[in-house]
Amino acid sequence: MQIGYKLFAEAFSPQEMVRQAVRAEEAGFDFVEISDHYHPWLESHGHSGFAWSILAAIAARTERIHLATGVTCPMIRYHPAIVAQAAATTALLSDRRFTLGVGSGERLSEHVTGAEWPVTRVRHEMLREALEIIRLLWSGGYRSYRGKHLSIEDAQVFDLPDPLPEIAVAAGGPNAARIAAELGDALFVTEPRTDLVSAYAAAGGTGARYAEVPLAWAPTEDEALAAAHEKFRFGPTGWKVQAELPNVRNVEAATRFVRIDDMAEVFGAGPDVERHLAVAQQFVDAGYDRLALINAGPDPDGFFGFFDKELAERVRALTPSR
Repeated sequence: MQIGYKLFAEAFSPQEMVRQAVRAEEAGFDFVEISDHYHPWLESHGHSGFAWSILAAIAARTERIHLATGVTCPMIRYHPAIVAQAAATTALLSDRRFTLGVGSGERLSEHVTGAEWPVTRVRHEMLREALEIIRLLWSGGYRSYRGKHLSIEDAQVFDLPDPLPEIAVAAGGPNAARIAAELGDALFVTEPRTDLVSAYAAAGGTGARYAEVPLAWAPTEDEALAAAHEKFRFGPTGWKVQAELPNVRNVEAATRFVRIDDMAEVFGAGPDVERHLAVAQQFVDAGYDRLALINAGPDPDGFFGFFDKELAERVRALTPSR
């Protein structure tokens, strides 16, 4: 079991993301993973720094903690050749402490180049091709590839780490979980779903299974839930909504009727360590062994202290209850 910390780049400045990563290392987390979006989800977030620059700064300021993207879409806003180069460089700058997390993206951040937003089936085809291109470029030498959607011509990534970064593929359904098994090294999810683990394993997946665990620490439950509602009320809308909305105003409209009570059904909220452990246990029971803890509460430093003094030892000791 490894425990990570979610760097939520939409709610904090790039400088604060670096500071939080340093604090996460000091608090004993095993890894940090950072969102890679062009836009924030909500107007109130107010930030969305460039993840790759932030990762480079974190690599320079830390010594032990592992880094990951959570996750990058490698085929619309970025070309996979650029992602292959960026990931290889980040792995070198961090002394091989990097995992490339990838997924099929959301329209909110990928439409900004003016490219067409494909249907899910086509996005999965593109993701397969993007992963094939990244693997090809990481094999060294000049490479060309011509797929149905994506191509490279005489491209070479000259600075390659040894070993190469692992690739964790995000899945919101069984088809993406199969892609993770066939072309990735690990699975990445945001819900405690056993069907995704089953689909991953059935397709031959044997790697790490990453999951984001929704928590919100504050001195009172009311404070924690209010902060979770302010920062993460887009979450209960579900992936089918989140992936398709084109701009922040649409997300604001879609979340208008999300209540604080809805957040209480998902988040471990407040000062009680048992509430946090109960939410984490759901993911352990579902088969996940890399838990990235989200703190939707109002006080990051308070959460780091809570993790260090009360949560860390107990969450690491969790085992499946069935």
